[in-house]
Amino acid sequence: MPKSAPTVFVVDDEVVIAETLATILLTHGYSAIPFMDPLQALNYTKIRLPDLLVTDVRMPQMSGIELGIEIRKICPGCRVLLFSGHASSASILKDKRIAEMNFTLLAKPVHPKDLLLKINSLME
Repeated sequence: MPKSAPTVFVVDDEVVIAETLATILLTHGYSAIPFMDPLQALNYTKIRLPDLLVTDVRMPQMSGIELGIEIRKICPGCRVLLFSGHASSASILKDKRIAEMNFTLLAKPVHPKDLLLKINSLME
C-alpha cells in the first residue's frame, strides 16, 4: 500500500510566499496547504493534522513560534520549520522556545532547492 503524502501547512502573511512554497512542495510529493493567517492554520487542525509546519516567524496575528507551540500541543509529532528575513537577529536566536521545542530556523529568502533539502531531512 503506497504511503500517503506528508501534510505540510505553509503559513506566511505574504500571499505570494505562502502560495509559492506550497506549490513547490506540491510538485515534490507533499500535500501542502497554504495559509496567510496563522489562526486559520491553527483552526484547520480540527480538519487535518500536519506532519510539518513551515511558517514565517513574524506575522501580525501570531508569531510562527507561538503557532508552532500551539500546533505541537495538538499534534506532538509535527515538525516545525521556521523561516525569517530576520533569522540572524539576536531576539529570534535567543528565544529559548526554539531550542526547547526542537524547531528548525532558516533564513529567508531561501532557495527552493535548499528548502526542499531541509524539509526532506526533517521528514526522514
